[in-house]
Amino acid sequence: MENILEIARQLVVWLALITGVVFTALHGGAIIWTFRDMRARSRDVLAWIVATLMVALLPLVGLVVYLMLRPRETLAEAYERSLEQEALLQAIEEPEYCPGCGQRVRSDYILCPTCHTRLKQPCPSCGRALDLSWSVCPYCGTAVTPQVVEPVTPPQQEATA
Repeated sequence: MENILEIARQLVVWLALITGVVFTALHGGAIIWTFRDMRARSRDVLAWIVATLMVALLPLVGLVVYLMLRPRETLAEAYERSLEQEALLQAIEEPEYCPGCGQRVRSDYILCPTCHTRLKQPCPSCGRALDLSWSVCPYCGTAVTPQVVEPVTPPQQEATA
């Protein structure tokens, strides 16, 4: 009988030891993961320390609280989102180019100053620059005839004799 009690006591000791080792390993992993995750989500060193200490001092509760309070996106995700937004803004504000020579032109130019390609037409009523494909002036409502983009040849200079 004493032999069975001794075996049961040793079994309980070994189970407690294994459980303690597993719990310690999981807790240590949670602490390291929390530190790395917080470092990826914030530049604030104090936030790194507070989150890590919370998980270290309150083993399961601290991890649950951290998961509820941590920043939603990582710094890399925030950077990618800002790059996407910047690319969208650049696409919206993309500069215009002359179809004839490829030089950059302003949006209010009627002719390209480099190759003299007609870029827009003036409204016959209000004089504002209109795209050649437009059939009505959006500024005053006057109907206009759409035109095809054609390069305009520069006037020939007379040779002096």
